[in-house]
Amino acid sequence: MLQRDTRSPMFWVFWLIGATLLAFIALPLLALLLHPTLDDLRQVAGMADVRSAIGLSLAAAFASTVLAALFAVPLAYVLARQQFRGKSVVEALVDLPLTMPHTIAGIALLLVFSRNGWLGAPLAHIGLEFWGTFAGIVLAMSYVGLPYAVNAARGGFEAVDLQIERAARIQGAGPWEVFRRVTLPLARQGIGTGLTLCFARAIGEFAAVVLLAYYPMTAPIRIYDLFLQSGLRQSVAASVLFLLVVMALFWGLRLLAAARAPQSALDRQKAWLH
Repeated sequence: MLQRDTRSPMFWVFWLIGATLLAFIALPLLALLLHPTLDDLRQVAGMADVRSAIGLSLAAAFASTVLAALFAVPLAYVLARQQFRGKSVVEALVDLPLTMPHTIAGIALLLVFSRNGWLGAPLAHIGLEFWGTFAGIVLAMSYVGLPYAVNAARGGFEAVDLQIERAARIQGAGPWEVFRRVTLPLARQGIGTGLTLCFARAIGEFAAVVLLAYYPMTAPIRIYDLFLQSGLRQSVAASVLFLLVVMALFWGLRLLAAARAPQSALDRQKAWLH
């Protein structure tokens, strides 16, 4: 049996390389967090438009995550379970927003969903508008966030043992019941990771959102607007305030997920099958 040799020079060289990367990530964040004074933070927190922008970002990111749950999870299941002609094309299309500069994504969305866009014009006749609306913000966030949800959920479905699904079918469960009571709970970790990544990508999106819906302002756009108006002082304070809110939210979600998962999904499904 192979044992890890933590005394190997290679191990310490790799640690040094990793520490350099960690420092590269941490130093700008540390500089950001230590820059504003408490008075700066209180002043920015007292600005109604900043609070509104942060609330709008949270609401829109949550809405885009709900859309991901409704649309990305079924597609992920199909990609994980079926082989079909053109599957590689579908996979490349899903991944395309990950490689596309988000300014280009915003321009592309503008061509389709603006007032004169391919879909924007006819949808406007039924009262659904995306230019400068909450719906437009959600749309832009979803476009850049959905690939994360699809790919992570697909990995979760691929990790589910097909023998467990077959055993449930043999015991008389139908396809929907197997999916709901066996596959979905077993793939929960991958799905949860995908939705979390989707939310994280959505809440920080700037370029795609600003091109389709500059107003109402989300937090990243309002922070940029503060930087243009007054320089670093208020924009840094608003950035820190936004980061603290987001970090507190994710910390709370992690605690909630840990509290609600005392038993693994695999144990629950084995118990159900027996």
